Amino acid sequence: MILMIRAVYSGLCASAAALLGVGLATPHFNRLARRAASFLFPREVAPSQDTLADRRRRHDMVREQLIARGVTNPHVLRAMARVPRHLFLSDAQRLEAYSDNALSTGERQTISQPLIVAVMTDSLDVHINHRVLEIGTGTGYQTAILAMLADHVYTIERFASLSNEAHARLAALGLHNVDYRVGDGSQGWPEHACFDRIMVTAAAPGVPEPLLKQLAERGVLVIPTGDRASQMLKRISYEGGRVYEKDVLACRFVPLIGSHGW
Repeated sequence: MILMIRAVYSGLCASAAALLGVGLATPHFNRLARRAASFLFPREVAPSQDTLADRRRRHDMVREQLIARGVTNPHVLRAMARVPRHLFLSDAQRLEAYSDNALSTGERQTISQPLIVAVMTDSLDVHINHRVLEIGTGTGYQTAILAMLADHVYTIERFASLSNEAHARLAALGLHNVDYRVGDGSQGWPEHACFDRIMVTAAAPGVPEPLLKQLAERGVLVIPTGDRASQMLKRISYEGGRVYEKDVLACRFVPLIGSHGW
């Protein structure tokens, strides 16, 4: 069985190298191969932390809340079926973790409804070779989904307590392809720009100019914009010096606090 897995893995590596146009021995491909392996074989948590009942609720969430509502991206569905959402919430919220609702968390923030997480991630269209900037780490749940899909994630949170807790949760799950920063997310992270994908998990009155400037050619930015009461989730793409905007769905998020937010 081990020999068979190794043979299949070697074949996948060769196919991936051909598709990505990189050599098997290059550092870039080695990094991508490690990311693919961690996605196929993520670190398992202790059975007491992720029980059979938890897994059943998670799979019901994917089937009844995501697939039934039109989410078909297999990579997004697989990631959300594997990341234990309840580990990003308090013990008292364990039974609610997979409900069809946003839930309150620390520092008066929220963890988004599962459908919103899926739609935002699907709209972002993350590939395994992408560098992703996330604005608003929060509990780290959305960060974990992105880390399962991307080469590397850079995430910014204005509350140090939330950033530290998220870091610990992702480390416990074996997700180490993430850099964390505490600060004003509306300014982005210019030291690591440009980014293939940018996700903003808080609402802004408009698209922050620094984030647009840090978006790579053919990059995509997903952000809720509007007033404090209601917003529209928008997909912004940048190509050939032009910005294209598409409405995705109506939504409501906590405000983006910062020099280019509220």
